[in-house]
Amino acid sequence: MEAPFEGLSQNQIHKLFNLLEVHIYKYNKNEEILPKLKTNNIIGIIINGQAQIIHTEYNGNEIMMEELIKDSIFGSNISSTTNEDYQIFAKENTEVLVIDYNKIINPKNLQYSYFNTFLRNLFNIINIKYKISNERIKILEKKQIRNKLLEYFEIEYKKSRSKYIYLPFTLKDLADYIAVNRSAMFRELKNLKEERFIEIKNKKITLLYK
Repeated sequence: MEAPFEGLSQNQIHKLFNLLEVHIYKYNKNEEILPKLKTNNIIGIIINGQAQIIHTEYNGNEIMMEELIKDSIFGSNISSTTNEDYQIFAKENTEVLVIDYNKIINPKNLQYSYFNTFLRNLFNIINIKYKISNERIKILEKKQIRNKLLEYFEIEYKKSRSKYIYLPFTLKDLADYIAVNRSAMFRELKNLKEERFIEIKNKKITLLYK
């Protein structure tokens, strides 16, 4: 994934931070991120660590809506953060850079080349986020767990044209990602292994049908 500050020197990044009046917050593992600011009109960037956007359903079930790694972008306008049923948790010690959205849309900033580079990177990353969201919708539209898994495998296969898929998260997180019961998903994975559709070793899945 493209980095938000790609193409910028350290001096330009420093100037950009001053221009946009950024703030950096540090969070410990399992701590909620931006609980007081999540409804504000902000852009957040993970500069170190890892986090997840979690949706808690009416029955208490938790669904992982989005995995946030280094250089990931989130915010009230581009992620599910405004509803009280959504929370952002640090999965490890994490640093988050926060920018007021109104600072970004200030037309005066366009006179600075380093800002235009940052803005271009930002739009590219947001476009990728929307593509990923559309991919997930295709998965969630499937009714059966097996079909959800096979759709996920197919999407990942098309990205690299490799029969080897390396999960960006744990198998438990995969169940949350495709929105199914974890035990039921593990049973289906076992069936797929026994039927020689796949092999699984840690986070590596080999597609035997490709």
